[in-house]
Amino acid sequence: VQLQASGGGLVQAGGFLRLSCAASGRTFSSYAMGWFRQAPGKEREFVAAINWSGGSTYYAASVKGRFTISRDNAKNTVYLQMNSLKPEDTAVYYCAASIVAGLRFDSYEYDYWGQGTLVTVSS
Repeated sequence: VQLQASGGGLVQAGGFLRLSCAASGRTFSSYAMGWFRQAPGKEREFVAAINWSGGSTYYAASVKGRFTISRDNAKNTVYLQMNSLKPEDTAVYYCAASIVAGLRFDSYEYDYWGQGTLVTVSS
């Protein structure tokens, strides 16, 4: 599986962005998907996860209520809608895929990773 993340950019605090992650392969619909981020000088952290069908989602406390993860299995794509962005959301955002279909929260539980897309939120 190859993952290609896009949609990052520079936005002012309070603004919004939508990240996309396009996956190759015919088995996308069987994978759980997740978004992680890594800020400069910090470890990679979990942001959001979605199960194979899109029926279950989970968010880090820091983004809950502001970010929404979704997926379109017909398009082999997972999205991260980010609203009310804050400067502390600045990071490189990575999408990841797990061959296990249920929700996954730790980076070691994911099998495939995209290249990352940079989100910068200015104050």
